[in-house]
Amino acid sequence: MAEIEEAEIDRLPIDLLSHIFFIISSFTDLAQASCVCKKWRQAVKQSLGRRESLSFSGWKMDDDSTARIVRLAYSLKELDISRSCWGCQITDNGLYKISLAKCVSNLTSISLWGMTGVTDKGVVQLVSRATSLQHLNIGGTFITDESLFAIANNCPHLKTIVLWCCRHVTESGLIFLVNKCPKLQSMNVWGTRVPMDCFICLLTISPALQIKPRGLPPTVEAIPMMPVQ
Repeated sequence: MAEIEEAEIDRLPIDLLSHIFFIISSFTDLAQASCVCKKWRQAVKQSLGRRESLSFSGWKMDDDSTARIVRLAYSLKELDISRSCWGCQITDNGLYKISLAKCVSNLTSISLWGMTGVTDKGVVQLVSRATSLQHLNIGGTFITDESLFAIANNCPHLKTIVLWCCRHVTESGLIFLVNKCPKLQSMNVWGTRVPMDCFICLLTISPALQIKPRGLPPTVEAIPMMPVQ
């Protein structure tokens, strides 16, 4: 009986396969590749472990699939799970599962832009473990001062924060945040309901703080998915 000749790609070492999968951005393609064989599945895992940045914006992801990928990305520094037309449907349960990943303590940038399905409960779980966080975008969510208190108490390295249209945050939360985060450089507060006197108070605490003024809100396209520098 004639032997079946091994395909050329099957001769590639796992490290080279991992490099190939590293440059693939489609999570659907990676999921399909991991089902081919044990070697490919291991290579996909290795490729995820090398990634320092992940963006789920525009992908149909749920709590379990998103958390599973983040857990494998142990070198991750930047995480974007912003919502778009076809984007993530993450809930508080998903943020909790993500918060358990080993990489969370090393994250420097997180975007939860427009994630209307999450509340303070999930945000607090996540930021409480993201102690290296420098840039945070939680614009377009329904968070309250409870999240701001958690950010202030757990993210001492925070440099920028986007609070666009976070209409449930108050003067108390913003003042607490600025007092506790001495490295904070920029704050986007478009569409908040905080009185103008509050911003004067914030600048008294931190004169170098750049506060995006509360004029007419820009278009959604103009809002950066990752934090304003």
